[in-house]
Amino acid sequence: MNPGDRVRVERAGDTYEGVLLPSSTDDHLVVKLEGGYNVGVDRAEASVDVLEADVYDVERAQDGDGSSSEIEFDEELPTISLISTGGTIASTVDYRTGAVTAQFDAEDVLRAVPDLAGRANYRGRVVTNILSENMTPETWQELAAAVAEEIEAGADGVVVMHGTDTMQYSASALAFALETPVPVVFTGSQRSADRPSSDNVMNAVCAVETAKGDCAEVLVCMHASDDDDTCALHRGTRVRKNHTSRRDAFETVGASPLGEIDYESLEATFRGDYQRRGETDLSISSALETDVDLLKFTPGMDPAFLDVADGKAGLVLEGTGLGHVSTDLIPKITQLVEDGTTVVMTSQCLEGRVCDRVYDTGRDLLEAGVVEAEDTLPGTAMVKLMWALANAEDVEEAMGTSIAGEITRRSAPWT
Repeated sequence: MNPGDRVRVERAGDTYEGVLLPSSTDDHLVVKLEGGYNVGVDRAEASVDVLEADVYDVERAQDGDGSSSEIEFDEELPTISLISTGGTIASTVDYRTGAVTAQFDAEDVLRAVPDLAGRANYRGRVVTNILSENMTPETWQELAAAVAEEIEAGADGVVVMHGTDTMQYSASALAFALETPVPVVFTGSQRSADRPSSDNVMNAVCAVETAKGDCAEVLVCMHASDDDDTCALHRGTRVRKNHTSRRDAFETVGASPLGEIDYESLEATFRGDYQRRGETDLSISSALETDVDLLKFTPGMDPAFLDVADGKAGLVLEGTGLGHVSTDLIPKITQLVEDGTTVVMTSQCLEGRVCDRVYDTGRDLLEAGVVEAEDTLPGTAMVKLMWALANAEDVEEAMGTSIAGEITRRSAPWT
């Protein structure tokens, strides 16, 4: 009897059937029931029968090695590459700590989400297996290379399974790094698969169906509401996680989502223009200048906080309102620019764009050499500046130009 076996456990007249999980002690059995909940039973008081051996391998390696695997192909179906990076969609409970941890690769997700069967041919690939707070710019580069390789190998679409906390950063990085002829769809889940309210099945199914579709951009596919009815399709450069735990945590800032997909019909609809399948050839520009910081201005901030940017290649500031900081910081910003640091201004406001030509402080910032980022989201601006410093001939022009939909055409006041 081993973890992963399907077992029947009898104790004191009660019977439990499910998958045997690892236990933190030798004295207890832990069984995952069909409904998703776990039960612990005193091993000495239990009678156990193995119904099926090793139905779910819970001892899979936690670290991704970049390997890929293929599941039986049907020539009539499109090929979707499932790239695993970890996160809650591929997580379970770590029985050493009781915490949720990333453990499973893409093939495990297929076993965990049987609703994906028959929708496509799948290639499974593990880039890494970490929770998303452990993502780094180097991982973004590895991910971009893996996506490009999967497309070159014939994938008709790519689904990236990713932790939600930093998904917006990774999606932005790939949106700048890749010109793609096929959809690249990020998805994840706010609640792990062993919870009855998990959103992993709906998000995964909608992401695969979107990856089979016509929108050849980097998208984020997550619940559009707290009900199991629709997933929103957000541009990777305009999306932000705006709630810690709700299933509809993701929002497109400054506009409506680019599209949505109905979970019942699995039909996607789009509201605006988008890059269509096959309109561009695959290209990758994944070089990043990682010596970039993002700093939020607060009232009364000591100018010494800006010392963190000394010698840096770039600094993105989250200013107030139209893009302001206190006048006390301007001399230090001037010095940074003179020393070769590109300083970019964004706004802490959720709506609207930077305009440093309205007030004296803004004009002083422009004179100091600050670059305006229009209405680019601060996190996206940080990723974009990393990309622009490594790839663009004119960084200031690049930061003011919409490259991957990160800048909206216009900002309108509420009516």
